[in-house]
Amino acid sequence: MNTGSPIGEDDLQAYIDGKLPPDRQALVDAYLAGHPEVSARVTQQLADREALRVRLSEKFAEPIPARLRIANLQSNAALRRRGWYRSAMTACIFLGIGLAGGWWLKPEGVQINAARLSEAGFAANASDAYRTFVVEVAHPVEVGADDEAHLVTWLSKRSGRALTPPNLSAFGYKLLGGRVLPGGGAAAAQLMYEDDKGERLAVYLRAGQSAQTAFTFEEKNGVSSFVWVDQGFDFAVSASVDRAKLLPIATAIYQGMI
Repeated sequence: MNTGSPIGEDDLQAYIDGKLPPDRQALVDAYLAGHPEVSARVTQQLADREALRVRLSEKFAEPIPARLRIANLQSNAALRRRGWYRSAMTACIFLGIGLAGGWWLKPEGVQINAARLSEAGFAANASDAYRTFVVEVAHPVEVGADDEAHLVTWLSKRSGRALTPPNLSAFGYKLLGGRVLPGGGAAAAQLMYEDDKGERLAVYLRAGQSAQTAFTFEEKNGVSSFVWVDQGFDFAVSASVDRAKLLPIATAIYQGMI
């Protein structure tokens, strides 16, 4: 980047990540001062980043639970065959697709990559899919949670990766089931949840091309979504709730704690 070039998304992402070259700092500051809408978005992303950093730092500081200790992992023959390291990592899998979270996920690994997700239309796809099926009464899902074994097998086969629906009961949500949807050239899986008030939440994912981690917030037509990228997959958690209520749910799934 040179001092004469216009302020672009690369500058804003570098600013958020704390990696902006000194010769661009004053230019970006001036740009943000003159563009309040962009400044508000950047400020919100910085707040999201800090909230996630705090949550991950607290989790990282906790002692490793007994189920993840090497001795216990090695005592299980099935886990031993896969190796204790892979076993420990998979104990924190989100949707069974290799999301390494919890104890090994360092805060500095979190990067904002909203441009890539926006270009792919992933956040919009997730939001649109949520709005389409959240109002369904008779058929909110294709395969119900009452046959979870079949649901897991079916979604895993269609998406090409082993999937395990996260347990969101700690937040008052129970799994209704799931469906497969077109996802911009790749099959996407949607898992629908519902609380005791009938309010619904959806987890949406598809295979992607980036191995870079991202975590950011989107809002469209009254639907809030947290989206991120990890291990070559795009993820979104969407619901008709405010950002403050959705953040801890998305963070818990992101950490692989559920």
